[in-house]
Amino acid sequence: MLSSENKKLTSSMEDYLEMIYRTCIKEGYIRVNQLARKLNVRPSSATKIVQKLSELQLIIYQRYGIIQLTQEGKTIGEFLLKRHDIIQRFLKILGIEETLLKETELIEHDVSSRTLQAIDLFNSFIDQNPDIKKQYEDFRATKQKQSEKS
Repeated sequence: MLSSENKKLTSSMEDYLEMIYRTCIKEGYIRVNQLARKLNVRPSSATKIVQKLSELQLIIYQRYGIIQLTQEGKTIGEFLLKRHDIIQRFLKILGIEETLLKETELIEHDVSSRTLQAIDLFNSFIDQNPDIKKQYEDFRATKQKQSEKS
């Protein structure tokens, strides 16, 4: 989805668009101050990225107004959220807990579409084979106990 021609989006812009999408699917719109709070940035920083997203015609934004997604913005936002969820699910399967969000953010911006598809397929396989998931969890727990003893 985000091939080289779409790589006009930086990692930061992807994070903003994903958050705008998350909020817009629930509320229909978001405001700059609300977006800044959700992303833990200053409103002035949020405004700069919002303006860039507007220039790319991914959002509709008027100064001091609400932010809404264009159709292309919705399509890309949906992909970004799906990508995030696929990676997060995979890391949860692996047993990542404490740094789950940080690790997800690190991976999602650099994963290829081919690898993302493979991870999604693996997640589905694990969902359909709970016995294998249980075997992995038991194996992981045993290995952790062994490493704590050494």
